[in-house]
Amino acid sequence: MSLIVGEGISKTWSARDVLKNVSFTLAPGQRVAMVGPNGQGKSTLLKIIAGVDAPTWGKLSRKAGLAVGYLAQDPPDLGDITLEQAMNDVFAPLRRMEHEMHELATRLEHGAAGDPSAAAMLARYGQLQHDFEQAGGYTYARAIARTLEGLELPRDLWNRPLSHLSGGQRSRAHLGRLLLEQPDVLLLDEPTNHLDMDSLEWLETYLSNFGGAMIVVSHDRYFLDRVTNYTWEVAFATVECYKGSYSRYLPQQAERFNERMKRWEAQQQYIEETQEFIRRFIAGQRTKEAQGRRTRLERFMRDEAIAKPQQNQAITIRLRATQRSGDFVMHLNDLAVGYAAKTGENRLIQIDKLDVRRGERVAIVGPNGCGKTTLLKTMLGQLPPLSGAVRLGANVQVGYLSQRHTELDEDMTAMDCVRSLDTSVTEQRARSLLGQVGLSGDESLKKVCELSGGQRSRILLARLMLASPNVLILDEPTNHLDIPSQEVLQAVLSDFGGTIIFVSHDRYLIQAMATSIWAVESGSVKVLSGSWDAYLNWRGRTLEAAPAADNDDKQRAKQARAQQHQDRRRQTNETRQMRRRLGQVEHDIHKFEQTLKNLDAQLLGASEAGNLDLIAQIGIEHGETQHRITALMQEWEQLSLALDEEG
Repeated sequence: MSLIVGEGISKTWSARDVLKNVSFTLAPGQRVAMVGPNGQGKSTLLKIIAGVDAPTWGKLSRKAGLAVGYLAQDPPDLGDITLEQAMNDVFAPLRRMEHEMHELATRLEHGAAGDPSAAAMLARYGQLQHDFEQAGGYTYARAIARTLEGLELPRDLWNRPLSHLSGGQRSRAHLGRLLLEQPDVLLLDEPTNHLDMDSLEWLETYLSNFGGAMIVVSHDRYFLDRVTNYTWEVAFATVECYKGSYSRYLPQQAERFNERMKRWEAQQQYIEETQEFIRRFIAGQRTKEAQGRRTRLERFMRDEAIAKPQQNQAITIRLRATQRSGDFVMHLNDLAVGYAAKTGENRLIQIDKLDVRRGERVAIVGPNGCGKTTLLKTMLGQLPPLSGAVRLGANVQVGYLSQRHTELDEDMTAMDCVRSLDTSVTEQRARSLLGQVGLSGDESLKKVCELSGGQRSRILLARLMLASPNVLILDEPTNHLDIPSQEVLQAVLSDFGGTIIFVSHDRYLIQAMATSIWAVESGSVKVLSGSWDAYLNWRGRTLEAAPAADNDDKQRAKQARAQQHQDRRRQTNETRQMRRRLGQVEHDIHKFEQTLKNLDAQLLGASEAGNLDLIAQIGIEHGETQHRITALMQEWEQLSLALDEEG
């Protein structure tokens, strides 16, 4: 039975259809990734499903008694209670039982001998104790502690009023409370905002084991791959449903679009040919035939014709270096990175010796505040090193994309920001560059202060195209970009022939791009060959080797994360092998189906010729081919089911 059903859901703002005649079902166990370009209605649809917004038309039905938990991007104020009180409120019935048990125990302990009510109190206490244990009364405090610590909300924050916490901490508090409530359905709008790597991995593990249904909106592609098994694409006021996680959705989406384009092109050819026939013969000897075709065409256009498949306008950028750098790009020697102040040095990172060579793609990873951005600025010469030196190689031309867009003047227009890089650039050329990154028309004339973070990132990409560097230094390049733009940027960077050094929390990008990892840990840099999997392997080994000093909560959390890393590596390898095998099986099925078609044609020819020997021979081969297809289809179903279960 479906948990939530939407029928003909539409939402209109002013004269714009945000959602139009959308229908969907959410079944038990479904974990849905809701994806699509920014501004296409993902959050609106999630609010409608959550019941905090109403559709303009349509009907939303829920299973009776369904408990739904909703996390908004900007959660509402919980008041002036402390963080611990907010979590305890989730278990208010248990806490009332606990209080009553305590009162009964006190009365029984101090009651007079022979008190006639003692037997009744004892029976009541026994029933309460049973109910309390069955409802998790002896574990809820530990559940609160695990959740808050997993979301990086340490104990020194628990007694603080929520109003005294930062915006990110309050968002995590809302998320923690929602997870503790354990609703039947979780609706999460950008739950990974404000989470560092440890918290993110903890949340992934929690949601992977969550027994209910879930719909999540997120720009984190790696996260979606880990926790979802269905994908809903929201675009052009409609919802397209796909089976499988984000990585499996991409090829399905492309295949579906191509099939529709082929149908539309065939339709257009039919229309053109029919119209040409009508023009040629409507006034001639074949008038009746032409009139009949015109009638059929009008009926077809009214009842059967399909609209041209729509596709979101993607940024169309290409980064090309005007000249090639030397094999040696950058050398870091005895480098101390940090800030000098009157009170002394704040040393963040110490590097003995590191080299970057042409063509490398270095991903710098590490916890928030460890000095990654400071290292980039030191490499760029924007910050002086505390000691040591950064030396560039021959013909190195650096292009930089900052996380906070500090290169841009808030009072300049987008077009002026591009032209300020090279005063010889014409307005037409600047407009063309901005148009390629999706800032066309009036948007190119808006001031930077009027633009969103994603639009500012696009200006920087246009400036990079103009500069044509051979070394890119990028600080969180996919920040502020929706998933389609992330995919385009990833393709552009993959095609870039120069050297890339980038800081990113985007594990999907790191896995696809990096040839080496610089892991910043405890003020030093560990160089690892490979991409995100290499970092996970190293980090898992590091956690496994950590000394088991005490059996406190923190140590157990480390051991749990180490086990999670082991499980994740094994699951990743198994999933990769299954996906490769699934691709091969699909190829073999297609090949044998083509063979079967050829055999059918041969069998028809032999039958018409009356060649009994050939018919028998082809029949044997036909049966063997059909048997192979059946076996392959069974294997395909088993592999698909296994991959779906892994999400």
